[in-house]
Amino acid sequence: MTHIPKPRIRHPSLRINAVGLTRRDYEGSMSTLCAGCGHDSITAAIIEAAWELDLEPRTVAKLSGIGCSSKTPTYFLGTAHGFNAVHGRMPSIGTGAQATNPDLTYIGVSGDGDSLAIGLGQLCHVIRRNVDMVYILENNGVYGLTKGQFSASADVGSRAKRGQVNRQQPIDPALLALTLGATFVARSFSGDKAQLVPILKAGIRHRGFALVDVISPCVAFNDHEGSTKSYRYTRENLEEAVDADFTLPTAGITASYEPGSVRAVTLPDGSVVHFRKVPDEFDPGNRDRVYAYLRERQGAGEIPTGLLYLDPDAPDHRDTLETVSTSLVDLPFEELCPGREALERLLTDFR
Repeated sequence: MTHIPKPRIRHPSLRINAVGLTRRDYEGSMSTLCAGCGHDSITAAIIEAAWELDLEPRTVAKLSGIGCSSKTPTYFLGTAHGFNAVHGRMPSIGTGAQATNPDLTYIGVSGDGDSLAIGLGQLCHVIRRNVDMVYILENNGVYGLTKGQFSASADVGSRAKRGQVNRQQPIDPALLALTLGATFVARSFSGDKAQLVPILKAGIRHRGFALVDVISPCVAFNDHEGSTKSYRYTRENLEEAVDADFTLPTAGITASYEPGSVRAVTLPDGSVVHFRKVPDEFDPGNRDRVYAYLRERQGAGEIPTGLLYLDPDAPDHRDTLETVSTSLVDLPFEELCPGREALERLLTDFR
């Protein structure tokens, strides 16, 4: 993974927050994603949310797996703790880290391939355990790093750049999370920063697992058979000087619409997505009604956005395990490892 550092220039007129940091202090390396990628808009929203919450980067741990989405933690909070896990295994790392040091703020970033395919089982368990972290699922319906195959979130009837039509039912992460008992469920659009930033702030502050499903358009070309610009054609007919690819610059997509209204957004490939912002009177505290609302809107071809579900009183993973209040990283060695006699007494309870 290429890391391109940003120049450390601090203009004296930049606003600072309560901990004396500017927005620039929450940035990371230069993005190597495609121009116009929705993931970069999500990165900007995370930076804004962290700055507005006055987070100190040293108190944040950012986690990811594999995929275009999992590269994005490189581009925000460059001085925070970080761990890039193997494909689909980020929830396990987050569970272990949070159990060991709950004093950190955990931000997990994943994609629809990383979370809903190879990592589906991991995602299910981190939800049901209510691990205290915000889990940002950057959802574009394709495998961007491998050139546009359908992912598990692709809608029935959606067409790939090469003309194939998806005929398999999608996995809706919001419905999945509700089914598994998630205590915070939200969805937004990468181009709607006015909605996304406060959702991220709420998810970061939520005590327990917070799922934020973000529809994030992929603007890259497909690497399809028959193209003279595909990897296969290039490797078979040309001598590579460098391992590079080219994507035409594409403007970012933005949208603004009122609560309760529907907004049609045209994506770079010409397809249209209908976003419905939940109305002001929407009740996010009734799981059954939220589930029914999502299914109803799904049947109408709409994607509801906003804070979908919230349970602020559910016990988190450490409450359920009844762990000690002190972080394990702060306990002295003799308390973490009390010796053979203590172990024998513990084993006796299981005999």
